[in-house]
Amino acid sequence: MKSSADNLSADRRYVAWGDDPLLNGYLRHLEAEKDASRHTISAYVGDLVQAAGVIWPEGRPPWAWRRATRYDLRRYLASLGQAGQPASTIGRKLSSLRGFYRWLEREGHITENPAQALARPRRARTLPHVLSVAEVLRLLRAPAQRAAQGAPDERLPPVWHDYVVARDTALLEVLYSTGMRVGELVQMRARELDLLSGVIRVRGKGKKARLCPLGAPAGAALEAPAAARDAYLAAQGLAANAEAFFINQRGGALTARSVQRLLKTYAAIAQLDAALTPHALRHSFATHLLENGADLRSVQELLGHASLSTTQIYTHVSVEHLKSVYQDAHPRA
Repeated sequence: MKSSADNLSADRRYVAWGDDPLLNGYLRHLEAEKDASRHTISAYVGDLVQAAGVIWPEGRPPWAWRRATRYDLRRYLASLGQAGQPASTIGRKLSSLRGFYRWLEREGHITENPAQALARPRRARTLPHVLSVAEVLRLLRAPAQRAAQGAPDERLPPVWHDYVVARDTALLEVLYSTGMRVGELVQMRARELDLLSGVIRVRGKGKKARLCPLGAPAGAALEAPAAARDAYLAAQGLAANAEAFFINQRGGALTARSVQRLLKTYAAIAQLDAALTPHALRHSFATHLLENGADLRSVQELLGHASLSTTQIYTHVSVEHLKSVYQDAHPRA
């Protein structure tokens, strides 16, 4: 019965490696000792043959693997980057080289491993999803818009529908006004609100507390849910969760998952990306502050970031925004 390596040798793409004893030995090691599948062996073959083609462009197998230097391997990886390969692909091909050279070292074919000191490429940090101010305003109007358009559930008293509009408007306003995390929002307690001073005490990660200013619209929105909430609880004969500020239909505390589901509903009404998450309002909060002149250290404090480097992602977002504006507005961009 033919092995996976034998089957691969019949594949026209991989005929060349059959003439390379070191590569041949390594691939048989993968099959016999690592129990690698044909698919895995095929991937290693492709990666290593590709590397050989770059390092020895005029050469044919057997290739001079023993004489390859760290700079030869680095040149190969650099060529992948120049060809536009993503960091994840380059990292996988580096893993193929590392595995091969570890085997060469273990088998005594080399005394110094040229792949050992090669650094894995950093994956590009994805920029957060940020809403424009106009999009945020559309989202904030969505709870009232939903109430105006949809038929209320007749199984629930009208005061519940009044409460939902007030509650959902308030929680969206607070997320954008303070930049707090959704987990911090659902832990919010009435005693932590100071509407007169316009601040809210937020309990962040590691139980660290910080004070967040409340914008006037958010402060006004927070005044509305309390009366409707108490009226609903009384009508249903429910006991209020003494700790919860935002409640669900059963009188319990609203959960982060519930807020996420609500946001998807309101994103659809506002004609925004269906994948929108509560964190997008936190990203938008920070980005809009920086775009309007806030300093990075203050934004760090408002977000509750332990490290300034975490906050610096928003400077990249702002730069991308400026580049986009430039491209759209400059006649010779």
